[in-house]
Amino acid sequence: MNPTPSRERICLLTGGGYPYRRDALGGWCRTLVEGLRRFRFELLTVTDRELPSAPAYPLPFNVGSAHAAALGRDPARAERRRGPVPDGAADAAALLCRGLLADETPVTALFADGLRRLTGLCPPGDDTDPLAALPLTDALQDAWRQRPAHTADGTPLPRLSVRDARTAATLLRHALRAVTVPVPEVELVHCVGGTTPLLAALAGHWRAGTPLLLTEARAAVPRQRPAEDRLSPSVRTVLRRFRIAVARTGYTEAELIAPLSTYHHGWALGHGAAPTRLVQVPAGVDPREYPGAAEVAETPTVVWAGSGGPDSGLGLVLEAFTEVAAAVPGVVLHLVGVTAAHEEHCAEQIERTGLGRTIRLHPLPADPRDRYTVGQVVAHVPGPADPPYRLVEAMMSGRAVVGVDVGPAAETLGATGILVPAGDPSELAIAIVGLLRAPGRRRALGDAARQRALSHFTVDRVVRVYGALYTDLAAPPPATAFELALTVPAPRTTTPATVRWLTRETS
Repeated sequence: MNPTPSRERICLLTGGGYPYRRDALGGWCRTLVEGLRRFRFELLTVTDRELPSAPAYPLPFNVGSAHAAALGRDPARAERRRGPVPDGAADAAALLCRGLLADETPVTALFADGLRRLTGLCPPGDDTDPLAALPLTDALQDAWRQRPAHTADGTPLPRLSVRDARTAATLLRHALRAVTVPVPEVELVHCVGGTTPLLAALAGHWRAGTPLLLTEARAAVPRQRPAEDRLSPSVRTVLRRFRIAVARTGYTEAELIAPLSTYHHGWALGHGAAPTRLVQVPAGVDPREYPGAAEVAETPTVVWAGSGGPDSGLGLVLEAFTEVAAAVPGVVLHLVGVTAAHEEHCAEQIERTGLGRTIRLHPLPADPRDRYTVGQVVAHVPGPADPPYRLVEAMMSGRAVVGVDVGPAAETLGATGILVPAGDPSELAIAIVGLLRAPGRRRALGDAARQRALSHFTVDRVVRVYGALYTDLAAPPPATAFELALTVPAPRTTTPATVRWLTRETS
């Protein structure tokens, strides 16, 4: 019999994923929600993509609601005329822009102050769109003129033209619309994701004082997205610094931060997170979903798992496979987990290789048992924003892994696989060919990888730790109490334990 959900309500806030899209992060969120059935979840995803029509995962009984908020262009908003600048908007924009262009390593208080003031100008769910009148172009130009000529490492900053300032302001205004997303009334907001969901979580945290738990779910880098390579250097600089400033503000405001690895832990420390607020919780998967299986394919077979999009690592995999195919006759590459939105892009990239007959394209399988065991070697080439879950899944499936040495790959894989330098398709191909030609070695590595995953990366550990964090952070505050009046007051910052137990609740 399932336990009755507790009174603690948790808002699980993601960036366009669970429960509407099936991906590695969505699967992790699903196991968390289904594993913590004593809590009641309100699911909120904030996305600038097309709104999904229905959840991709069935919702368990402890989910109270599931809502997707789209930040895409709203024709009704686009037709509205820009109104007068709200009181305080100019000051908020100036603080925001001066803060994101500052060079200090700790979180810039100016940026956080500006973002908090801006949140106060944007009531959640308000259709008046106060961001349309936010004077970001002028604020960016003023802040750019006041900036140092070089960054802290001596790199000169590019020139910001009026056109660049307008472009950057438009992109910032679009990103900042996340602060207008209403966050449910809950005891705890658990933000899983990047800049967009964190902006919504910070706004909800400031408006209601709700505790915030932040999970570093993706690679901790201020990444450039594929469509941004057409932007000018100054606009890319603004966007990169904006994402860093939002992350630093999240580190400062969150009650607890749960990095996935030592790699994420170190990045958070270097960007202002207090060591006492960091609780490292490694990725985990359910061994029952990835039971491992003996090799069944006699044909040399390589597997890569990813979305298949422009930012997924697919290009490097196909470059390497071209060299593998030249060295190993009859080799086959399986691309699994390709999302429907990227099937066309993936097919175009395959056609360019001229190896279409040796590459199999698979949408995300319903049964994860088939995801990796179809092959003999797994090539782990993640995109810059991919969490390490696919690496753990491959290890749990008992397959030998050749991984690219980025992010937490080295500490996750340990000595149970092969790591190659990032951005080098030839080294990746050499390692794959070596394992395809050495069945004994690859099976030994696959067995070792599964044992390592069973020892360190199971979902029951993740659920247990997050259950404790939820209980601590979502618990009601202690009742107001008063101390005994001491005859000789002593200077102190906290109530001594010998006195605390004597206090009594006020009526």
